[in-house]
Amino acid sequence: MKKNIDINKTAIVSLFSALIIAGTFIKITVVPPVPITLQTLFIYLAALLLGPVLGSLSVFVYLILGLAGLPVFTGGGGPAALLGPTGGFLMAMLPASAVIGILGHNRKQTFSLFRVIIALVVGTAIIYAGGVSWFAHTTEHTIAESLKFTCYPFLIGDAIKMVFATVLAKRFLPAIKDRLDSE
Repeated sequence: MKKNIDINKTAIVSLFSALIIAGTFIKITVVPPVPITLQTLFIYLAALLLGPVLGSLSVFVYLILGLAGLPVFTGGGGPAALLGPTGGFLMAMLPASAVIGILGHNRKQTFSLFRVIIALVVGTAIIYAGGVSWFAHTTEHTIAESLKFTCYPFLIGDAIKMVFATVLAKRFLPAIKDRLDSE
């Protein structure tokens, strides 16, 4: 019976890693070099639905695949993508998913809109903090200039992704819980 539990968790973590990768390829470049993608939507969902451990594991798998050289990042793959100007966004996704999972995930099948909103806002702030500061460091722009290039143009899109993540998490939470709790 223990193998079934591990298979369920492995399958769900793999599914969310694949969704994050798929979300990376759905992109619109408004202000180069940072495109608008759906990867954060799926990171939000992984954290909200799977919790801090399995949600972060989904993000970790995504990052490891990219670090290993698979072209799963918007800028390709390999260490250069993580060390490039937008690598801070990628690196910040792991702690952001953990925080979103801690604040917004509920092991019971209840859904708290307030907790989810706080979790998503804090998680997004973590991603922006890591991304903007790394961008400023690697490009030698000021923080104010970096915010102009890597934050302000994306706030509305990220707010929309948070709304979608909230609606989808509320809808799919019971099904995911049933699958993970089938112990």
